[in-house]
Amino acid sequence: MSEDGQEEGTARNDGQAGHVTAWADRLTRTTTALAVIAVAGVAATISYTHIVELTRSHGEGGLTARLVPVTVDGLIWAASMVVLDAGRRSRPVPALARWSLAASIVATIGANVAHGAAHGVIGALISAWPALALIGSFELLMTLVRNAIRPRNGTVPHRCTMLVQPGTSRTAVEQTVEQAVLAEIRASIKGPGHPLSQRYLADKHGLDRRKVKQIISAENQPRSC
Repeated sequence: MSEDGQEEGTARNDGQAGHVTAWADRLTRTTTALAVIAVAGVAATISYTHIVELTRSHGEGGLTARLVPVTVDGLIWAASMVVLDAGRRSRPVPALARWSLAASIVATIGANVAHGAAHGVIGALISAWPALALIGSFELLMTLVRNAIRPRNGTVPHRCTMLVQPGTSRTAVEQTVEQAVLAEIRASIKGPGHPLSQRYLADKHGLDRRKVKQIISAENQPRSC
């Protein structure tokens, strides 16, 4: 088999493996997100019930008793989103967000512990567990969101790739992600298999599918002499 044929076969195998990897990554992210959301929903419902009952047992009732839990657990979500936004913008986390997050965590754990304290240490621990599960679910969800963030505003990171030509030694060539996408598209078109999909290229290079479509459209446009 010629060297060109071997390269084409390798590119086709790499493309097929990339499709499987991208599908597995999407499945993992989706199932993880669903599990985290399900646990958070159950934990939030139980914690809400505990705080409502505690509030009513201490003289509050009606609408007040039903809304107090929202101000406690809802503040965890609001403060976590502010922390996430600061991280996305590479800015310091506001002190108010940190204090609000810490205060709401202490409040929800304390309220749930107080709800079960009448049943001893074991009762307090059991009652506190939903609050801990809710806090953990929030943080896991924030981690998933952070890991899913991709370059914005058309910025494309640079990467260094090694290009090898016949009869020459390896030379490090600076190559943008756009150039890498174009190189893979051209290789797949020339190969015996099907051209690589936009979804596969987007997942592999951390780009939005619209960005990949723009790169392909620009490549297909006729060039004036």
